Amino acid sequence: MSGGDYGDRGNRDLSIAKPGGMGEARPVREGGHEHAAPGGPFLIGEAMTGGYGRGADILHSCTIAVERGEIAVIVGPNGAGKSTAMKAVFGMLNLREGSVRLDGEDITELSPQARVRKGMGFVPQTHNIFTSMTVEENLEMGAFIRDDDFRGTMAQVYDLFPILKEKRRQAAGELSGGQRQQVAVGRALMTQPKVLMLDEPTAGVSPIVMDELFDRIIEVARTGLPVLMVEQNARQALEIADKAYVLVQGRNAHTGTGKELLADDEVRRSFLGG
Repeated sequence: MSGGDYGDRGNRDLSIAKPGGMGEARPVREGGHEHAAPGGPFLIGEAMTGGYGRGADILHSCTIAVERGEIAVIVGPNGAGKSTAMKAVFGMLNLREGSVRLDGEDITELSPQARVRKGMGFVPQTHNIFTSMTVEENLEMGAFIRDDDFRGTMAQVYDLFPILKEKRRQAAGELSGGQRQQVAVGRALMTQPKVLMLDEPTAGVSPIVMDELFDRIIEVARTGLPVLMVEQNARQALEIADKAYVLVQGRNAHTGTGKELLADDEVRRSFLGG
């Protein structure tokens, strides 16, 4: 399997992409995804330089982007600035240079809360659910910015993650690690985002659960919703990636399709164990 070539993985009937669903069903190019939007990528953090507070810069002219219907992944060694790049796009740290644009709009100066209202769905690596609340209450909290009937979206989340429907009245804190991640992703989808951002969604889960989560991520992307993901499991992430960024010390070291980076000798030797 190579980047963008998912075979039978993910959703086969695209039920989640029906009118009123998450994301927007759009014409797709050969290979399964939409042509690049005119005027630049759908979401881009361009030439980002900055860090936390008044500390030293962590990012150095770093650029990451994703188009509609794409899965873009950010990989690299520990301490490379992967999660920092994601947080920069979401507005959680100060940029000294660079910009962030969503659907052609400059959102560089907006707060994270304002970016959620603009259409960013962000799932942090940790502290991403309300453990004392039930699964269903967590999903309802995800719809806090909506004033319409969100029951249809909740039904779609349950279709995507059937185990959550089964456990909908159970406290989220009692779930397994993989199930908690499903709750976190589902809660982000309840906002009906224009782009889904995942910070290490498979951290700490078993290989079987990781594969299942990746399949669900593929399903989401196939509806037209862009997915930008930081992932420590680099090889597996590159296998499902349409676009991939390898960061080293806060800088772009390699950029290409998942297939291209998997075939790159230097990337394999340096980051994939040969």
